[in-house]
Amino acid sequence: MVAGVVSMQEKSLLKVRAAQEGQGRIEIDGVSIVFGSGATATTAVQETSVSISPGEFVCILGPSGCGKSTLLNSVAGYVTPSSGRVLVDDELVTEPGPDRGMVFQQYSLFPWKTVHQNIAFGPRRAGYTKTECGAIANTFLSMIGLSKIADSYPGELSGGMQQRVGIARALANYPRVLLMDEPFGALDAQTRLMMQESLLSIWSEFGITVLFVTHDVDEAIFLADRILIMSASPGSVIADLKVGLERPRLPEMATAPEAVELKKKCLASIRAQSLKAFEEVRR
Repeated sequence: MVAGVVSMQEKSLLKVRAAQEGQGRIEIDGVSIVFGSGATATTAVQETSVSISPGEFVCILGPSGCGKSTLLNSVAGYVTPSSGRVLVDDELVTEPGPDRGMVFQQYSLFPWKTVHQNIAFGPRRAGYTKTECGAIANTFLSMIGLSKIADSYPGELSGGMQQRVGIARALANYPRVLLMDEPFGALDAQTRLMMQESLLSIWSEFGITVLFVTHDVDEAIFLADRILIMSASPGSVIADLKVGLERPRLPEMATAPEAVELKKKCLASIRAQSLKAFEEVRR
């Protein structure tokens, strides 16, 4: 590179870092979410309050049907709280927005667009020029290690590759928060571990706030700074556990005494809530 000249890709990376500095605070303030009305009303989330600091990686665990995804969707703006409020950097969340990137379990890529076009889609909608969109897409393709398949279509990729593209597409909008709903749930064990390591590398690089829903206790311990455990339906946060494992995280840390003890706590809490839900159904 010529001295004093900053490439478009480097400008994109600098913009991401600057955008994340001190941003991405999430406040879930007394949120309850009720679906339906009258006799058919169902409370999915009940009076839940959580504060997440900028740059934190927080995982949500809990029994099936406890409202994990519903709570995540309230932060995304897809679900409106029946009471309480959600704020990102003191701004009330009322609808989806580019400041919150979303990654689902299903890859949700446009099958008729190439990998490059999928990643460039968000910036294009945001009003960037064609040249800028190309540079942004190239930046994130390089970041996820898929530059060589830029012109491939989603149907030609493995599940792990498709999910890497999905993460890159979410990040290409320069969000303050990355929301992930069991993004690796459909992957085999080895690919899942590789994706976890890749995600942590991306998170370390850009310092973005991550809120991650999972059923996998080992995954939560490997990824998170904090683990939130939700009660059986109606869901509320009943435990907020700090993960004290050093970073960078390594797979062998799963057998560290602290990790084993934390796993026992998580499993015991989730089992207790699952049994509670089972007994409620039997009544």
